[in-house]
Amino acid sequence: MPPAQSGRKPRKERRALADIRQENVTHIISTAERLFAEKGFSGTTLAAIAEVANLPKANVLYYFHNKAGLYQAVLDHILLVWMDDMKSMTEDVHPKEALRNYILAKVQQSKEYPHASKIFATEVIHGAENIRELLGGKLKQQFLDTCRVIRSWIAKGWMDPINPEHLLFMLWSSTQTYADFSAQITTLLGKADMADEEYENAVELITRVVLKGCGIRTV
Repeated sequence: MPPAQSGRKPRKERRALADIRQENVTHIISTAERLFAEKGFSGTTLAAIAEVANLPKANVLYYFHNKAGLYQAVLDHILLVWMDDMKSMTEDVHPKEALRNYILAKVQQSKEYPHASKIFATEVIHGAENIRELLGGKLKQQFLDTCRVIRSWIAKGWMDPINPEHLLFMLWSSTQTYADFSAQITTLLGKADMADEEYENAVELITRVVLKGCGIRTV
């Protein structure tokens, strides 16, 4: 007699379904980021997102249930990327290396995820109603952890006794401007788009100003 069927799907099939799900979720979030950045929350519909993503609207609803759920997923994704880069700054890494790497990562984010940055900036400008919980929770904890790291660098004599909180505010503003105010920057530079060379120039200048301004000393 043939062996009894267990009813379970083969492991390869389950893995394939998980991959498809993750690809769809990533694609929908990426599409939603662009439309939310261009048209705002109220001006963007799930139907428009589904059309641009080339997926049935039912698929979008299956993963995110409603527009508010998708918008929240977009915001969560933005903060996750930003916090991961902050975690790379640790007490045992010298600030000359850690701050340069962080500045590089933040400028790259402005280059690769400009829509995400614009959504976040728009939220903050309008009172941060949809991200207040995230700001006061996950991001604030990471913010406090990173400030403690900077204070440890100061205690070791690796840098001048600057204010860690305002250093992070300055880093965010100087790097995210290349996403949030890209139209202004390209217009003033007389270019249609920012070239790789311009992003590299930004990284070098911001790094030089920050390292010298904070009195970063070699080990």
